[in-house]
Amino acid sequence: MVEQVLETRVAWVDTDAGGRIHFTAAFRWAEAAELGLYRELGLTEYVPRLPRRHVEADYHRVLVFEDEIEVTLSVGSIGRTSITYEWQISRGGELAVEGRHTVVNVDADGRAQPLDDAFRAALA
Repeated sequence: MVEQVLETRVAWVDTDAGGRIHFTAAFRWAEAAELGLYRELGLTEYVPRLPRRHVEADYHRVLVFEDEIEVTLSVGSIGRTSITYEWQISRGGELAVEGRHTVVNVDADGRAQPLDDAFRAALA
């Protein structure tokens, strides 16, 4: 299965008033890894056609400003019109956040459309 790894650091903007990551930061990091995957596979033209349908995350460890993290994103499943990505965010080899999100291929009017064979093959 296709996998993308993003190494980054918790920025000040990623934290809340308590100094811990704001819950939305994990979704931005997962999305950055997803975009990195599309770039690596030469599929960035698909990005505007793949809005999120579902997102979820479980937070296991606290992450704070300046923590060095690794985001690992992989294809969990590919449906007729959608892709579900699974991802983990770790610090020092310890799982901090795990999640998944589903994107749906849509046309210009926002209606679900089947994924084309080339896109499907690149992710398989």
